[in-house]
Amino acid sequence: MDNPPLALSAPPNRPALGTVAELLKPITWFPPMWAFACGVVASGQDLGTHWGMLVLGLVLTGPLVCASSQAVNDWFDRHVDAINEPLRPIPSGRMPGRWGLGIAVGWTVLSLLWATLMGPWGFAACGLAIALSWAYSAPPVRLKNNGWWGNAACALSYEGLAWLTGTAVMLGGAWPGPHSLALALLYSMGAHGIMTLNDFKAIEGDHRLGVASLPVQLGAHGAARVACSLMVLAQVAVVLLLAFWQLPLHAAAVLALTLAQWPLMAKFLRQPVERALHVSAFGVPMFVTGMMVSAWGLRQIQASHWLLEAT
Repeated sequence: MDNPPLALSAPPNRPALGTVAELLKPITWFPPMWAFACGVVASGQDLGTHWGMLVLGLVLTGPLVCASSQAVNDWFDRHVDAINEPLRPIPSGRMPGRWGLGIAVGWTVLSLLWATLMGPWGFAACGLAIALSWAYSAPPVRLKNNGWWGNAACALSYEGLAWLTGTAVMLGGAWPGPHSLALALLYSMGAHGIMTLNDFKAIEGDHRLGVASLPVQLGAHGAARVACSLMVLAQVAVVLLLAFWQLPLHAAAVLALTLAQWPLMAKFLRQPVERALHVSAFGVPMFVTGMMVSAWGLRQIQASHWLLEAT
């Protein structure tokens, strides 16, 4: 007797918790959390006294704002992901219906509510970051459709804004000052190149759906040259500033980290599509280590200022 055919399993009516976590992408939370921590260190404030604000900020920048931006991006990118990465939660059907949009909206609201605990500066910075994340992914603005604008929005939000927020909230809402502003902007410039690295894996889908990422606009080799140039020029400028600020050891450390990235970049420039992930995995950690080294340099400047004031 023949066995009866197996019934096809019905699609889920709600996502599993693991699928929700996959949508929120915890692995992406590190860059803004790290940048916020750099801003905290650069403020020169006593970390033990302000540990509560540090925890609030780390939760806001990573598990809340960054996570919400990932959900927003995946919802509005579901058609592109169906081509490039069909196993992601939404195109695979594991995140059914409009659950993806609901999570994006809910996490956005939760982020804004949490930001009220961090004072006016923290709330304003959160609002700007949220606005950039929606403008990046959602029509009619959809900055992502142009690699120059989209990557700039991400870089400013993930690095510069997070750094300046960390400094400002530790200073009780005071303006971070020219030193932090300069480094935050330079590392945002370098992060523009890092964002371009992420675009190489989506070239096929971007081509087909009209997303003008830099690899689509400039070709793989042209985009690789732009990405490397932005990363290197930003770090060299930081080295020069640290040296000008009488921080020779910090300048030397950042320079060494920059030079250590060059062998990875040289291979990437020859084989951009194949080597983009390699630079992300091994070159970017050196880039962000330089950020923290620079932040500790600013902390030393702050300590020197306070010593002069005390005397």
